[in-house]
Amino acid sequence: MIYKVYYQDSLTEMPVRENTKVLFIEAESELEVRRHLKDRQLNIEFVQLLEGPYLEYEKNSPNFKLETV
Repeated sequence: MIYKVYYQDSLTEMPVRENTKVLFIEAESELEVRRHLKDRQLNIEFVQLLEGPYLEYEKNSPNFKLETV
């Protein structure tokens, strides 16, 4: 399964929508994604499972770079 992770670079600052970044991660579950990212200093806002047409749309984006757990 492929997950889209919305995050901020700073753990200490208030999240600002304009500063939100995304990662695409292939993993078996959301828990596995969170475990994979726990050592990074990221403020995770949301983890979203991508499926169907939304996944196909994201794959066509120039920003789509998939990490595998």
